[in-house]
Formats: sequence, structure tokens, C-alpha cells
Amino acid sequence: MALFFTQLMNGIGNGAVYASLALALVLIFRTTGILNFAQGEMALYSTYLVWFFASHHVAVWLAILIAMAISFVGGSLIERVVIRPVEKASPLVLVIVTIGMFLALNSITQVQFGSDAEQLPRAYPSKTWLPAHVQISADTLVLVGVLILECLLLYFLLQRTRLGLAVRAVASNPESSSLLGIPVGTMLMLGWALAATLGALAGAIAVPASQPALTAASMQEVLVFAFAAAALGGFDSTIGAVVGGIIVGVAQSLTTQYIKSLSDMVIVVPFALILLVLLVRPSGLFGTQRVERV
Repeated sequence: MALFFTQLMNGIGNGAVYASLALALVLIFRTTGILNFAQGEMALYSTYLVWFFASHHVAVWLAILIAMAISFVGGSLIERVVIRPVEKASPLVLVIVTIGMFLALNSITQVQFGSDAEQLPRAYPSKTWLPAHVQISADTLVLVGVLILECLLLYFLLQRTRLGLAVRAVASNPESSSLLGIPVGTMLMLGWALAATLGALAGAIAVPASQPALTAASMQEVLVFAFAAAALGGFDSTIGAVVGGIIVGVAQSLTTQYIKSLSDMVIVVPFALILLVLLVRPSGLFGTQRVERV
């Protein structure tokens, strides 16, 4: 039983990472209706920024904050320079644009920082506790704590401030919001900026906790699991992103431990979840079901 709860805790830790990146996907989808396939590579670039500053003797937590600030500006610029000129284009064009961003950001990262594997230092000491023989690591506690902090800050921003009200208004009806004097373009830039910031934080805490080294492929598997989390919870639901992330993380951890035939190809889990959700409830567990009247 201790092994089961140990894997459960590991799954919750992994799920917190997937939920953080899924929150970024949901933020962009709610404000612009775009599935951002480049979200993982945006997080990858930000994570390399953390490594760059940390390798130049900047404290790790300070390096993370600097990378988040740069990512905030970078996300705004991406919306303004890359996305806005094609925002009225067909969904297929938008998908192609985000896939192009995926390839471009991955190449830029390798050109700027090199293709060698790098060690990303932890922002906290590695420690493990064994209450009742259940293994609980500092990584799990930090990842869950960061996810809770993200949720609280997003709730306060979106539900308790006039700025958040404007963002929600634009997400709900951009035409009416424009007539009311809300700067729609600025709110869309804010959505991309917040998503880039969340991705930076997710990458900075996920890589040291789950991978031995930082490489150009570090965020690609995380992005697949994050997409599964967002699809499971609903692409327009922040609560769904969190719940979906935890479910995907736990499913991945238990599959690795108890289904030996799938232990070497756990990537099957997110694809199976995405397929199941699309077949049973396309809007996700917490997503809004839209009814079109003709």
C-alpha cells in the first residue's frame, strides 16, 4: 500500500507540472481561441534563460524571476508581431503558425544556448521524507505549492480586479468589449504574456525535478501531457486544467508502476485520454458545451 501512495504522490507532483502548462494553454485559448502548439518551446526558451542566468552566478530563484519577466515581455511581443496579423485567418492557418513557432523557437534556443545537455540547478534542496513508508519528496511539495500559488494569483487577477474583468469580457465577446472601450488588443497581449510567464515557471521547476539534464527536447513530452490535461479538463476551464493535470499525472505514474507492458511507452496514456475525452465529452470535464442555433 505504501508503494501505491508513493506513486500517487509522484503522480500528483508530475500532474502539478502538467497543470501549470495546461493553465497557460487555457489562458491563450480562452482569450484568442488558439491552440498554442508552441507553448512548450516558449517554456523551453525561458528555462534556458534560467540556466543562463544561474550559470552566471545569479541566485536560482532570482534567475527564475528574471526569466519570468523576460517571458512576460516576449509573450506580449509574440501576440503583437506574430499572432495579431493572422488572428482573423482560418483555424488551419493559426495551427500552422503555432507549429512554425514551435520549430522556430526550438531552433533559436539551440543556436543561442547550444545543443549540449545542461544541468539546471535546483532552487531548493533535494530532500525526501518517509511517513508510514510513503516516499514524499521536496520536489512534489514544491511543485504542488507553486501550482496552488499560481491558481490563487490567477483567481485574484481574473476575478477580483478590473483588469481581470476586462480580460474575461474580451474572452467572452471581443466585439462588445471593444464598443465598451476596452482595449481588446492589449487584453489579448496580456493573455499571451501571462501564458508565457506561467510556462517559464513550469519549465524552471519541472526540469530539475523530473529530468537529469536540460536539452532542446525537455519540454516536448511535458507539452503532450499538458495538452491531454487541457483536453480532459476542458480547454476553456482553468479549474479543468488543474484537475486534468493531476489526473493525467497520477494516471502516468500508476501506469508506469503497475502496467509493465506500457512502462516504456507512457506517452500512450495522454493520447488514450485525449481520444477518450473526444469520444465521450468533447468539451472536457469542466468545459463549456456550446449550442449553436440555426
